[in-house]
Amino acid sequence: MNESISQKTARRMALHAQLLDGKTKIKRGKEGIAQTVEHLGYVQIDTISVIERAHHHVLWTRVPGYRPEHLHKAHAIDRTVFEYWGHAASYLPMSDYRFYIPMMRGFHNPSGAWWRGWGEKYGAYIDPVLKRIREEGPKAARDFENPSRENSTNHPPILADPIGLSPQGKGPWWDWKPAKAALEMLFWRGELMIAKRSGFERIYDLTERVLPEGTDIRPPAPGELGRFIVIRALNALGIASEKEIREYIRIGDKGIIAGALGEMLASAEIVQLNVEGQPGAVYALPPFLEKVGSFRARPPRVRLLSPFDNLVTSRSRLKQRFDFDYTLECYVPKNKRRHGYYVLPILFGENIVGRLDPKADRPDKTFRVRRLVVDGEFQDGLIAELGRALGDLARFNGCESVVLENVLPKKLFAPLNRALARE
Repeated sequence: MNESISQKTARRMALHAQLLDGKTKIKRGKEGIAQTVEHLGYVQIDTISVIERAHHHVLWTRVPGYRPEHLHKAHAIDRTVFEYWGHAASYLPMSDYRFYIPMMRGFHNPSGAWWRGWGEKYGAYIDPVLKRIREEGPKAARDFENPSRENSTNHPPILADPIGLSPQGKGPWWDWKPAKAALEMLFWRGELMIAKRSGFERIYDLTERVLPEGTDIRPPAPGELGRFIVIRALNALGIASEKEIREYIRIGDKGIIAGALGEMLASAEIVQLNVEGQPGAVYALPPFLEKVGSFRARPPRVRLLSPFDNLVTSRSRLKQRFDFDYTLECYVPKNKRRHGYYVLPILFGENIVGRLDPKADRPDKTFRVRRLVVDGEFQDGLIAELGRALGDLARFNGCESVVLENVLPKKLFAPLNRALARE
């Protein structure tokens, strides 16, 4: 018979595993980045810049004293992290590189007709692009622009999301030129890596020139890959269902993960649990489960979470653990949005208590809260903590003041403004 735990315990496990309960000491700066990405397994990259981009926001939420240049150093200089497809486009621990090799190899001989057709259409660009980088050094996509040909509108849209997450036909991942397609094919296949970013622009180079000396490049056997995925997910999630494990880092198929779960249960490397009020079994690592008694909350703090935060990306899990319904509405027509364009969940202690829709007006150095909603009754300390968190986020976005435009309930407006004035 499986052990049963309460929803409250499950929530505490999730917050501790996600480094959001204040119980784990995180190093400062680039060392903290390596530590955090290593623990979480991935930090998702996103293009939206209405406030600081998601990867910076996720790290800032956890790493003391974080600044965007710290990530540049960790990625481009120290090489403790690299870019590839994990849950989505992500920064990943360099120590995990070998476990992504099977996915890279899969792009050399894609099985689907769509991928084969894509390769046939744009594959002729691969060798010339690779040759130029080999001979001339790192290149960005713009280095291959040719107005007489490359700017032609006769090329169909090119899918830039090999694991199928981007909405079709939308956003900056689309309508690429053929040389850009070749760069991405080489990147997916592992022949090129992202050596660095210039602003948000990717700079590609040969993998052998980017990988640190001594990096383990032995491809894992299927069973080893399955175990890696299970351990990565459970370290980062605390407890998780088989589906949640499979979706956390999307580099292994259903059979590989099911096989790893079965073997690890049989050897007692993982345990199976039930969560009260939740259907189906979940899994945990025994050492993590043994620490549950120490996960009592500290005095509650507000954390304003990115829509792409690792705690938030699984909407069903967010609903189960925190009873919070969340939809990212930036892809929804404006007249159909309920909460705003780029809404951040408000975590206060162990509860998600509301949401806000922000915009960093950088020329005016003003952080605008276009809409902020707190659900239910106010908890002690919430207003002061919310004021502190908004001030911190504004400063992180290069803003000197916070302007509240729409606050619900309305009785929150005046005390929150007073809290902001003290920041």
